[in-house]
Amino acid sequence: MDRYENRFFTVFKYASLILATIVVLFPIYSVFVGAFKTREEYYDSGLGLPDSFLNFDNFARVFEVGRLDVGFMNIITILLVAVCGNILLGSMVAYAVGRFEFKLKNSIVGLFLIGQLIPTITTQVALFSVVKGLMLYNKLAVAMVLYMGADVLQIIIYLQFVKSIPKDLDESAMIEGASLFKIYRSIIFPMLAPATATLVILKTISIYNDFTVPFLFMQAEKLQVVSTAISAFVGPNAAQLNLISAAIMVIFIPTVVIFLVLQRFIFAGVTNGAVK
Repeated sequence: MDRYENRFFTVFKYASLILATIVVLFPIYSVFVGAFKTREEYYDSGLGLPDSFLNFDNFARVFEVGRLDVGFMNIITILLVAVCGNILLGSMVAYAVGRFEFKLKNSIVGLFLIGQLIPTITTQVALFSVVKGLMLYNKLAVAMVLYMGADVLQIIIYLQFVKSIPKDLDESAMIEGASLFKIYRSIIFPMLAPATATLVILKTISIYNDFTVPFLFMQAEKLQVVSTAISAFVGPNAAQLNLISAAIMVIFIPTVVIFLVLQRFIFAGVTNGAVK
């Protein structure tokens, strides 16, 4: 009886894995083959392979019509400022909260956590009023400010890592005459490298894929980013799905490269945390 039960669970295990793999890979396959098809071919062949994988007309058109080049320049500018700002502000706040005792410390940490629980969609009306009041509407700076200040994920990530760093390092540095900023710059921040790599990946992918902020607060065509550039291929009556597939493929490549480059830092951070 045990033999049949083990065989059943083995079959069930591999069947579940195969099904999960199909669910994950099917959208990628659909987008990939669709990117090389003409509009007529896309609707005629369904999920079949394109006539030629050397048809790059769709990729050329997404840059001409969708202005993906402008979208990439804007999103790169936003990412550089927003991610660097998140790293700087998040690590400094985590250092202050994690290393020093002061009144309302627990309340401040609690507010950070509560901020994560509030759905962002429920605050859009109030947020729009604040953006208008600050005269940031239809400016590239609005995305930078919102991505730095409207999310406290970076503080939570850094705070967990700061708490794992022994305070003896701070005390030894103080004996040597190091200032608090010197301790932060020379000891704390370098040891937060795994957390920084994790934050860079999470923030980059989140900002890169975000559609809400650019769509609501950056209506000018010159301010479009890669996520809003796809809307150029959606008309009132139909969508050019072959061009959308090509645009998704182009947009998809940088996120894969970033993850492959930085994933070893994340795994190293998880391993180090487990050892500690």
